[in-house]
Amino acid sequence: MSLKVGILCGALVGSLACVAMAQEAPPDRIEMVKQSFAKSQAALRQYEWIQTVGLSLGGEEKVKQQYTCYYGAEGKLQKVPVAADAPEEKKRGLRGKAVESKKAELQASLKSAMALLDQYTPVDPARIQAAKAAGNVSVSVPDTAGLLRVTIKDYLKPGDQVEVVVDGAKNTLQGVSISSFLEDKSPVVAKVSYSALPDSTIYPASQTLDLKAQDLSVSVMSSGYKKHSQ
Repeated sequence: MSLKVGILCGALVGSLACVAMAQEAPPDRIEMVKQSFAKSQAALRQYEWIQTVGLSLGGEEKVKQQYTCYYGAEGKLQKVPVAADAPEEKKRGLRGKAVESKKAELQASLKSAMALLDQYTPVDPARIQAAKAAGNVSVSVPDTAGLLRVTIKDYLKPGDQVEVVVDGAKNTLQGVSISSFLEDKSPVVAKVSYSALPDSTIYPASQTLDLKAQDLSVSVMSSGYKKHSQ
């Protein structure tokens, strides 16, 4: 082999090695998602905000409540009702009992749905890491819009799934889709859309949760963020 050919071969091997190294070191999307949620969770502990929750039956809103939300000293999310619904005149007789029974059933469904949603929102970085260690996390290639999906199986309970949508170019969170179920095994599908505060803290701006078996849907809007007074 001539010296010139040897140099060319060496250069080619070096170039291929560089390409291989570049292919072996793509952005760690899973770690980015973990860090983004962890950073925003810490930042949100400085804020309080208004959460508006609505429950609809067959597409008709039946219950609407507002809460002032903030994180307490122990790091747990606190929800204080802003104002109770205006008391309705109770109907008498069997019809009145049926109305009260249905209202109590809806309130119980709303409480159960919100308790489940609060377990998934925000996504817990520690649970992402546990799922990753168990081999239950996968990352898609970017689609035509540049979005990729981090899919987490068995996130909270066996058989559930959380999908985090990320802007592949900007490495910013776009939303979360959740597929889970209640204690009675009723399927639940939820979606969370994220927005950013002026200091770049991401927060769940809107959430929707559908319980198709009961023909119920829950909508949650978060707004009015301001630094917590305590």
